[in-house]
Parts: sequence; structure tokens; C-alpha cells
Amino acid sequence: MSQLETDIRAALARLALPDGGDLISRDMIRALVVDDASVRFVIEAPSPEIAGQMEPLRKAAEAAVASVAGSRSVSAALTAHGPKPAPPSLKIGGHAKPQQGGPAAVSGVDRILAVGSGKGGVGKSTVSSNLAVALAKQGRRVGLLDADIYGPSQPRMMGVNKRPASPDGKTIIPLHAHGVTIMSIGLMMDPDKAIVWRGPMLMGALQQMLGQVEWGELDVLIVDLPPGTGDVQLTLCQRTQVTGAIVVSTPQDVALLDARKALDMFATLKTPVLGLIENMSMFKCPDCGSEHAIFGHGGVAAEAERLNIPLLGALPIDLETRLAGDNGTPIAAGEGEMAQAYARLAQGLIEGGMA
Repeated sequence: MSQLETDIRAALARLALPDGGDLISRDMIRALVVDDASVRFVIEAPSPEIAGQMEPLRKAAEAAVASVAGSRSVSAALTAHGPKPAPPSLKIGGHAKPQQGGPAAVSGVDRILAVGSGKGGVGKSTVSSNLAVALAKQGRRVGLLDADIYGPSQPRMMGVNKRPASPDGKTIIPLHAHGVTIMSIGLMMDPDKAIVWRGPMLMGALQQMLGQVEWGELDVLIVDLPPGTGDVQLTLCQRTQVTGAIVVSTPQDVALLDARKALDMFATLKTPVLGLIENMSMFKCPDCGSEHAIFGHGGVAAEAERLNIPLLGALPIDLETRLAGDNGTPIAAGEGEMAQAYARLAQGLIEGGMA
């Protein structure tokens, strides 16, 4: 800072403001420019209303600066910034809007695959995230919608935690990770707070995440459904053009009992079931290499054969898969035996025209 600028600021600091302080201590001087012929600066008022009362102070500031500026001309301007507008807010979970006609397509999305299960704890979300990543690795444009409203886990499994932007309070800009476009109710809510909603709120949230998200151009959108046969499944299949459903189950009898209910639900809703996936089909001991059928063996394959539904794959229990999901990088994003298993599953869907 030159000596002249120091003298100018000192002169302005001598101008006391009615409510205390001065132009310098209150940081109201902007764009101070000093050259050989002139001195120019801006006085920024806290609000337009206050700026309208500061004309005498502006003239006094010009005179004070002129006293130290020598032969230079002096010009001061008044400006004010109003209060910053609040960022657009997007309310999630309002009641669903009426929809004319039958099931609607999602703009830009070629196929929608619903991944469901009859009961919780069978690894449906793990399968959904890894299948999405495996499809993306094979060149597909993939979206992943976490529709498990009460227990959204995809943000953790996919390693995303930033709140999606909503530039106009209407559209939602999704996040991206591992080549996949992602949206989850868990990204819009406090992760430590329970979502205590009745059916209409669930339906409204799902409708928003399908219709207001800027998905872009996708070959396939994978929808990770909540377990069971409730409002979210009903809303998705009745309001959206779902290409087909994949049902995940473990081989144990109690899981298969619930998986049959999920299959019956999709049949009732006239949603084609593309196939079954048997998860946790086998555990291979890392020490001795022996295999153990902890949850039974072959139950899903037998059910698929009985119903004449394709068995899309059988995935073993794997510690690395669990650790990868907890760490936010799905096992399918890397290399190794489990990544290859998901790659085969993805390739089968592509070759069958399902993804």
C-alpha cells in the first residue's frame, strides 16, 4: 500500500458514523483506486435503506479524501447489497401428485430394473450397488435409485454423502460415484434421524426421486427397493414403466417363504420377473478352503426351476464384499473373484437385453 493510500484511509477513518465506528473500521470502503489523476472508491452501505440516508456522508468522504489527494480529482459512489436470497429449498416427502394415464416413463431412461426381496438382511442393497457398478464398468450408462426410504444404505455403500443440489427448488441434481449416477433419500435427510412417514409421504418421495431428478441419458436405472411388499413397490410398479424385477434371496427356507411373496406381488402388479439371485449361497473358509452351506444350498435354484424363472447368479458370503460396502467402494469396482462374479451377472443381463 502506498503512502497516499494510507493517508486516504486515515482520512476516511476520521469520519464517524451515527451508530458507531467509521468507514474503515466498519469495512465499508470498496474498490479504492488511486492513479496520477484521480482517486475513486465505493462506500458500501449495509442495506439500500441506509444507503439512501448516506449522501451527506458520501460528500464528506469526498472532501476528506480531497484534503490529502493533492491535485487529483476525487469521486465516491454509494452502493448497497440487499440480504442474500435464501437458497432454493426442496421439500421431500410431500403427498404424491395425481397422475393421468397409466405407468409413465422416466425421462432419458431406457430401462428400469427393480431389485427387491421378500425380507430384509438378504443382501439386496449390496447386490444393487455392485450390479450397478459392474454394468457401468461394461460401458452401460447406469443410475442407482435408493428407494429404501426407511433404511437407505446406498450413500454409505457408494461412498457419497454430499447433499444433492436443487438450483430452482424443483429439480434435483444427483451425485456420481464409480461411474454410476446416484440418488437416495438418505442424501436429503439427517442420517441420524428416523424417517417416520405414512404411505402417502413415501409415495410422494418416490415420485420426486423419479420425476424431479435430472438423471440424464441412462441405459438402465436400478431401483433398490425396500424389503417386503409395501407402498413403495406398489407405487413404483403402478406409476412407472418398470422393465422388470430381480428378486434376491438367501437359500434358507424362511427367506424363500418371503421371496415367494415378493414374486407373487410382482405378478399381481404385472411386472415381469427377470430372474432370481441367490445371495450368501456358500461360505468358503479362507484358512482351509472348505465350503460350508451356512444358509442351506440350492434353495433359490430349485425355486427358479419350479417357477420357470432364470437363476441369474449365485453369490457366496464374502468378507471383502462386506468390508468394501462399509468403506464406500463396492467390490465390483475392483478386481478379484467377487468382482468377476458381478461382471458375469452384468454380462448376462446385457446379453439378455435386460440392461
